This record gives sequence, C-alpha cells and structure tokens, in this order.
Amino acid sequence: MDLKYSVIGRYEKEAEGNDNLSCGGKNIELAELKKGESILDIGCGRGMDILNAARAIGESGYAVGIDVTPAMVKAASENMKKSGVRNVSFILAEAENLPFEDERFDVVISDCVINHSRDKDRVYREIYRVLKPGGRIVISDVVSLEELPDEIVNDPEEWADCFGGAIPGDRYISIIRDAGFEDIEYLKRREYLKKGYMVASITIRACKGGEH
Repeated sequence: MDLKYSVIGRYEKEAEGNDNLSCGGKNIELAELKKGESILDIGCGRGMDILNAARAIGESGYAVGIDVTPAMVKAASENMKKSGVRNVSFILAEAENLPFEDERFDVVISDCVINHSRDKDRVYREIYRVLKPGGRIVISDVVSLEELPDEIVNDPEEWADCFGGAIPGDRYISIIRDAGFEDIEYLKRREYLKKGYMVASITIRACKGGEH
C-alpha cells in the first residue's frame, strides 16, 4: 500500500473518535500566542488545538488548520460550526506543498505529523517560507535514537503508526537548522521503547530570523 494512503487510511478511521492523537500536547500554550497573530496548524486533525488558538488570538487574528485526511477536515469543520469560532478555516492540503503565500503566518504548530513525511526537508522549507520574519514554530514529533531497520522504514503501516518515518534526533534538528531556523531549543523530550526500538517524543521551538 502507498505510504500516503496508509496514513490517510489510519486517520480516516479515527476521525470520529475522541482519543488524543498527539505526542506532545500544550503546543498552543508553549507558542505564547498574542492577540491579532496568524497561526497555522499542520495536521490539525479534528481541529481542537487550532480552535483553541483562534480563541487565544481573538477576532483580529486568523487561524488555519490543514490536514491530508478528508474525514479529519470534515470533522474539524463540523467542530468549528459547533464552537461558534469564526476566525479559523480548515483546508485539505499536504505539508510538503503549503497552499499559502510567502510570509503569511506569525506562528506554525504541528503535533506528531511531520514524521509521516518522506521529505521532511521540504516540509521545513515550506514552513520557513510561509512564516513571517521573526515568526516562530512549536512542533512536537517522534524521532528515533538510532537508525531504524529497512523492514520498518519500508513498511507503510509502520509509517502510519508514527514509527516508520522516525529519524535520528540529531538529523531531525539538522533539517530544521538547514531550512534556516534559528534559536532551536528542546521544550520537552520523553524517551520510550516501541517495538523493540528506542524513540523519543520531542517538542521543539525555533524562530525565523528578522523582524516583523
């Protein structure tokens, strides 16, 4: 099965659930949002994080959530209608091809999503592109403590399970740095064993140089 459709297949099944799909949590709080800012959530799922962000930035701000799974975008849109929040929109889109103009957002968040991409370099270049000068990211993801074997890396189901796409943490940070980000720091890190291999849930913050 194709990697993309394995990931979509997993989340299509979970679109109507109530469990927390994140590996980080509290990214909205860690982003220290300000009134009037614009924020993008990559892999918004059912939309609860970005709805909370929209409330935090107020009506003068604007929030956007994207997801690759149609059922998740539908669920998020329905949650928006129920919430009464209006300064937010949900779009079906891929992290590797963000459908926004350059320097659109003050903040980008993401929670346990970028590990699903085979082209993490492109994802972070796209994030850098759509951030305003002086903008910031708060991103949670899964990394490995060592190179995973080919039988894991080449299995689409393992990628869909937030595992097959995990890369060593030092390489992950290098990708962020090579995209142009500065002041990269770990906010959280938790190591655990998954299917016999050590991995870590991390939350990082970084900035795009320059000023608004």
